[in-house]
Amino acid sequence: MAATSHLCRLWRGGELQKLQVSCQVLTSRANRAHTQTRWPPSSRRFSASVQHSSYMLTPPQVNSILKANEFSFKVPEFDGKNLSSVMGFDSNQLPANAPIEDRRSAATLLQTRGMLLGVFDGHAGCACAQALSERLFYYIAVSMLPHETLQELENAVESGRAVHPLLQWHKHPHDYFSREAQALYFSSLRTYWQELLDLGCPGDQPSVREALVSAFKRLDNDISLEAQVGDPNAFLHYWVLRVAFSGATACVAHVDGSDLHIANAGDGRAVLGVQEPDGSFSALTLSNDHNAQNEDELQRIRQEHPASEAKTVVRQERLLGLLMPFRAFGDVKFKWGIDLQKRVLESGPDALHENEHTKFIPPNYHTPPYLTAQPEITHHRLRPQDRFLVLGSDGLWETLHRQEVVRIVGQYLTGVHQQQPISVGGYRVTLGQMQGLLLERKARVSSTFEDQNAATHLMRHAVGNNEFGTVDHERLSKMLSLPEELARMYRDDITIIITQFNPHVVGAQHS
Repeated sequence: MAATSHLCRLWRGGELQKLQVSCQVLTSRANRAHTQTRWPPSSRRFSASVQHSSYMLTPPQVNSILKANEFSFKVPEFDGKNLSSVMGFDSNQLPANAPIEDRRSAATLLQTRGMLLGVFDGHAGCACAQALSERLFYYIAVSMLPHETLQELENAVESGRAVHPLLQWHKHPHDYFSREAQALYFSSLRTYWQELLDLGCPGDQPSVREALVSAFKRLDNDISLEAQVGDPNAFLHYWVLRVAFSGATACVAHVDGSDLHIANAGDGRAVLGVQEPDGSFSALTLSNDHNAQNEDELQRIRQEHPASEAKTVVRQERLLGLLMPFRAFGDVKFKWGIDLQKRVLESGPDALHENEHTKFIPPNYHTPPYLTAQPEITHHRLRPQDRFLVLGSDGLWETLHRQEVVRIVGQYLTGVHQQQPISVGGYRVTLGQMQGLLLERKARVSSTFEDQNAATHLMRHAVGNNEFGTVDHERLSKMLSLPEELARMYRDDITIIITQFNPHVVGAQHS
């Protein structure tokens, strides 16, 4: 019993959130998911007008919706000084799906004082993204520990002694935590570090790049194994199958001093906001989208399969004609052999059989696996002019260009609003209409920075921008009041984490 208590404290690293999503909710959402596909970006672009809303939200109602999931964290100061290269972060989420399929996580690594931040974009349900939000950072933390610390950890757990938590979580009160799965998750994590001990030697210290790759691949492997083994507990059996048969992309940032690593698998994106000498901001993209728009990804996938599949492995810009991201966790329909899929599903609970997407075999399915969770790692040495990092699920980048994102955030953080030439996007406007636009912009400057959270401010622009590139309250109201069955037609779930760097600390470390 004492050992179990210590295990729980180790795994949680703090309080667990209340169970907020029931099995019935997950089943209901699963029954509404028909395929593993993503909507193509073009179909989610905002149209010039939205006619489906029957009433107008007031500004306080709009603010209530936009601020419901916002969260901020400021790194503590010591003796009036911030000794970290990270000053803090703002995050927010806006659902289009019900329940939202995106997840987010942020935590401080207590062994190194580095920080981890991640956005996870789920598809065919929220289960896989939920599991990543709870588990991936623990796998990364364990992967980074030196051999001696891993041995101390194992000895403490074996003897039932108290152990120090690995992570300090920075979570919104609404961020869900699956209490029932914690023992299973910890068991898999412990098996992982035991294998690291068996394979390693005293003095071993993996690089950050190696640790990130190892953590991503191992967690995806554990998700697959847990689904194959099942669980005597009916809820857990259903849950591990839901996690494995749904999927999620992951974009994770690790910041330690002036070293910034991005680990990306899928179509989430990390963009750095760089302040130029004239005070303006430029965008530096630190990740690559793993989809059909990436020629290197197309070539990689085609080379991994026989020439006879060259025309079928990617069709209509989707993997096997179905899945938009070319890298993702879970999605065992694109990884397991057909016999294994059938055997696992036959032994699974009836609730899983009601989900349409588990019943089909992808077309032209000859040489699995077709999908990988191996991340692409990018390293960047922070400079004083690198002011902030934006992590966003693809729902953000489909609505705003990266340069526009960086401009909006940069102006918000500095409080300096640099007026851009008014663009009318090819529309014909009269002098009277142009005057109206100028007056509207002048009035808007005084209220531009009303949000206390940078991610909320950016989200307001992502949802409310009109064809002239300005936030339109009427448009914002209509987009936020769309009923559930229509919202997904106009946009995807949006998840944003904006991390602000300390130029003084970075400058001292950079010199």
